Amino acid sequence: MLLPAKRLFALGVGHVRRRGMEPGSRADVPAETTDVTVTTLNELEWRILVALKREFAPEELVADIWAGRAREAGVPLATFLEVAEDFDRRRIIGRFSTFLEHVKPHSDGERVTRFNALFHWAVPPGMELAAGGEVGRHHIMTHAYWREGGPEFKNVNVMGVAHGSEKPVVLAHKAAIDEHLREAGIPILYTNVFWGGRSEIKPSEISPFAYADWCRSVGIDPAAMRETGA
Repeated sequence: MLLPAKRLFALGVGHVRRRGMEPGSRADVPAETTDVTVTTLNELEWRILVALKREFAPEELVADIWAGRAREAGVPLATFLEVAEDFDRRRIIGRFSTFLEHVKPHSDGERVTRFNALFHWAVPPGMELAAGGEVGRHHIMTHAYWREGGPEFKNVNVMGVAHGSEKPVVLAHKAAIDEHLREAGIPILYTNVFWGGRSEIKPSEISPFAYADWCRSVGIDPAAMRETGA
């Protein structure tokens, strides 16, 4: 089931910064709302984006870190940097070269976090932006967004992600957010918590090159799958 975000209220990581945070800790003002739009990229831009966002291998962490990626994309370094800077100006880059396993232990055996919680709220239609702004101002939230869950998910429309090493503490943060929403005059029609045992962050785009390779692997002509405008 696809649940595209209609608005963003928080987008980050910062698990270590959130250790020891008191439930209810929040900004003085509601979170800003970021619109979500569809952007079309040409073949050159896709080549650079795919190379830009691929996770780094240890041997790639060198002083001239983007030179190898420019070669991978088949463009001069100056072109690679120019297009990447344009991505940043157009707010296309949310995260790049990232691969995080939230529960994977460090070399000393310590884990960054143990519990990955996806909070769900259903608020009355028309109150999604207000609710998202209040949820997103809570410092514990790494992500918060307006997504329509539909009847299968009891019509939830505001979701957010929080992480913690102790489950009762994560639930205490959730309870504080619930109380804050009620104090703000936002009714909660339904709410729930989904727990993820393993959570990974990887680039969210599906490379058109990978899709074309898959089509060929199953005997489909990739050109036949292209959308044609009226």
